[in-house]
Amino acid sequence: MDFAAASGNPNSLNVISSSFPICSVPISLPPPPPSRYESQKRRDWNTFCQYLRNHRPQISLSLFNSAHVLEFLRYLDQFGKTKIHNQSCPFFGVPNPPAPCPCPLRQAWGSLDALVGRLRAAYEEHGGKPEANPFGARAVRLFLHDVRDFQSKSRGISYDKKRKRQKQKVALQAPGVTHSVKPTIE
Repeated sequence: MDFAAASGNPNSLNVISSSFPICSVPISLPPPPPSRYESQKRRDWNTFCQYLRNHRPQISLSLFNSAHVLEFLRYLDQFGKTKIHNQSCPFFGVPNPPAPCPCPLRQAWGSLDALVGRLRAAYEEHGGKPEANPFGARAVRLFLHDVRDFQSKSRGISYDKKRKRQKQKVALQAPGVTHSVKPTIE
């Protein structure tokens, strides 16, 4: 490759032969923006850390435990948007109540479950040991189970686990024999 370089005389050009590329410095592209999940996980982690900083007495990240996680989840309930009927409410167990009632708005079980999952992953990304993860503690799992059960009864909605659908397969047989349908789980 030939390059033209100017010497002291503005009217003369010196031609230099070279095999180097024009730009030897690699161009680095900016990193792609984080996924929606990663952004939400970072936001959730920052919210939890802020909660610990504002807690009285203040709690350091190295000292918090599952009791603090449960306290945080109960604190978040006040910002919920899901109507959860009290047992004394006439609409307890009714999926679509016909009229408004004074029952509180709370965090939905699915939102809490997803939040705990993201915080559990963020804890490990920030150097926490998986076996000592307070977000995966038995007390937190039991709390989420109780919330799910109560909300399912309160709202008249089943939170049963979704099962995989069985696929129907048609097996070809010898001529003159009818086809049989065998359900298989894949």
